[in-house]
Amino acid sequence: MEARNIAQRYAIFFCVKLGDSATTTHGKLQQAFGDDAMSRAQAFCWHKMFFEGRTIVEDEQRSGRPSTTPTSNNTARVRELVRSYRRLTVSMIADEVNVNQEAVRRILTEELGMRKICAKMVPRNLTEQQRDARVRVCAELLEQVEDDPELMERFITGDESWFFQYDPETKRQSLEWHSKESPRPKKAHMSKSKLKCMLVCFFDSMGIVHKEWVPAGQIVKQFYYKDILETLRKRVMRVRPNIATNWILHHDNAPAHAAFSVVQFLTFKGVTVMPQPPYAPDLAPCDFFLFQKTKSAVKGHHFESTEDFQRSVMQALNNISEAAFQECYKQWQHCWKTCVQAQGMYFEGDRILVDE
Repeated sequence: MEARNIAQRYAIFFCVKLGDSATTTHGKLQQAFGDDAMSRAQAFCWHKMFFEGRTIVEDEQRSGRPSTTPTSNNTARVRELVRSYRRLTVSMIADEVNVNQEAVRRILTEELGMRKICAKMVPRNLTEQQRDARVRVCAELLEQVEDDPELMERFITGDESWFFQYDPETKRQSLEWHSKESPRPKKAHMSKSKLKCMLVCFFDSMGIVHKEWVPAGQIVKQFYYKDILETLRKRVMRVRPNIATNWILHHDNAPAHAAFSVVQFLTFKGVTVMPQPPYAPDLAPCDFFLFQKTKSAVKGHHFESTEDFQRSVMQALNNISEAAFQECYKQWQHCWKTCVQAQGMYFEGDRILVDE
């Protein structure tokens, strides 16, 4: 091992201890060693290893027979580089392996079966205790529904969410059919409007039970939320008389929902509360169904007034069919099963979101 490589690894180790980023570290190597500085890909790999706790600068001994063919050797080197630092670009890998970029791309996609994907944003990195809680709650709910198939009809779920007077459409909503010869459509970047309103909505497998707009300037805290629940309770007695005495409330663990005064109020009124694991929007129908569906219907529209905007949102809610609500509740049960199968990890559809 050449002394200059060892020296540069010590330099990288020192930069990591100082808290320098991989890009900054590579820049310092170039400044200090000039043309003899190691490649960016190699510097990034060593930076990542030292950042994760490695303290040895020498290469580890490798067991097994080395590759004899150039192709297998390149594939092995590409695999090693990518596994050591998964954010490397094709050009960075090509420079390190000393092959052209098309060959690297072929190795990655065809031989290694890899594709570059962006990170999926999740509410938080779940602890083992939080994953266990998700599994426990979902398993208990599945068992109760299996014992009493009509239990789902008694669940009323709800939440509150912000709606914007102008909310830009998503990239998927802007997809258009074009031939190969036609130019790619352009779209100016737009931001959400500052004018927004908060909607509170509750529904069951039959449809909307109660919905209301929070007055401007009002904050949904425990006492205001308690008034909403009282309105909901009276509404249930009027529009769902068949479950008025034994309906079950489902809401998330927001501070206003979990406040002692709210819990005390629900207990006094005899309303059972269905458990909801913390940090679990993938298990909340308002998140994966109602608000997502309603917001999609008004995205990209410019409304002249708050009244027009609120009227359109309410119309979007009213347009959701009873069959869609019933399908949502079936999907809700499927989410519980998927969560148990995923051992509490987050999931998207039937795909479990795990780190490799």
